[in-house]
Amino acid sequence: MLSVADAERLIVDAVHPLTDTEGVRLPDATGRILATAVRSQLDFPHWDNSAMDGYAVRFDDVAAASGQSPVCLDVIENIAAGTPPQKTVKSGQTARIFTGAMLPSGADTIVMQENTRRDGDRIEILQPPKALGEFVRHRGRFYQAGTPLLNPGIRLQAAEIAVLAAAQCNVVKVIRKPRVAILSTGSELVAPDQPLKPGQIVDSNQYALAAFLHQFGIEALRLGIVADTPPSLRQTIKEALQWADVVISTGGVSVGDYDYIEGILEELGGDIQVRSVAIKPGKPLTMASFAKLRSLYFGLPGNPVSALVTAWRFVQPALLKLSGLSQGWQPQFVEATTALDLPAAPSRETYIWGQVAIRDGHFHFNCAGGSFSSGNLVNLAQTNACAVIPVGSSGIAAGERLSVLLLQS
Repeated sequence: MLSVADAERLIVDAVHPLTDTEGVRLPDATGRILATAVRSQLDFPHWDNSAMDGYAVRFDDVAAASGQSPVCLDVIENIAAGTPPQKTVKSGQTARIFTGAMLPSGADTIVMQENTRRDGDRIEILQPPKALGEFVRHRGRFYQAGTPLLNPGIRLQAAEIAVLAAAQCNVVKVIRKPRVAILSTGSELVAPDQPLKPGQIVDSNQYALAAFLHQFGIEALRLGIVADTPPSLRQTIKEALQWADVVISTGGVSVGDYDYIEGILEELGGDIQVRSVAIKPGKPLTMASFAKLRSLYFGLPGNPVSALVTAWRFVQPALLKLSGLSQGWQPQFVEATTALDLPAAPSRETYIWGQVAIRDGHFHFNCAGGSFSSGNLVNLAQTNACAVIPVGSSGIAAGERLSVLLLQS
């Protein structure tokens, strides 16, 4: 049985990030992973412009201005944003200018309108600018044309989309989305829309995992419920591996009479690198790699809480790395104070689900109510974190600090 750290290392080392790319229109690029560096032929700002509503002046003209001895200037034009200046500002002159408008030739500084008094085409400067170039945003100050604007391996969210739009990048080259197939094993399972007979169990795992994948912009191929018979499992898994980058199944990876997954994976040429992990919940966890197909297989436990906890802990970083994300794919942990006593399983790393929040600048963890059973989905709802109790611990007392896994979306 592997430690959690060893299992994580084996899993992420088996992941080879996707390199296939595709071009998408800018409105469709949100959430995608950028494939190549983006450069713009534009400087940012594109030209010297004003950061304030005010007056474009020559600094030397107004450096000595004061309320007792104002400097008077002639207003030669008004410059609105989007309208290029028509005149050159000479000594003794100024131009009315608005935020974002181009700085006229001859001017080098902006005096904000609150520090002026206007009378017709004359303006009095009542307070000098603090320095030459005040409130001027110079061309290329934020970015110089031709240099990298955005680097590959980043997820494109609102700010990145804004940058791409400003750079007039209308088609974006991104990494293709991972292809993931999911299936549930077990002859006792029924779909949520089917009548429930005595002894049967509703298959929640497939829906949970599909939602889990959707959070990362991955559309899952749902293969449904597969009966616990070797021929059915073998055929379904074989076809899934031919198409998918990752196949995820739940159930059938323990040591029961109907647990056939590992044998089938070996028959199909899989290299099983993880068979069980010292984690609670989630001990029966299988990971196999298929070098020729460049596919990975995750066999998660059938109990619904165990399936989600192992997906959060092991499958999520693997998928994020696979997607081409250059950083930030690792599990995210914070140190928090627990509000309640937390039990432990001394021989396994224990994960207890609940909610983490920031109060007084510190993280605080409150475990979910009810029993912590791998089959109890009810108190898993509305959780955003799992407290992590290390191997060998007898438990964590209320008020103590511990590591908490953040459940990212």
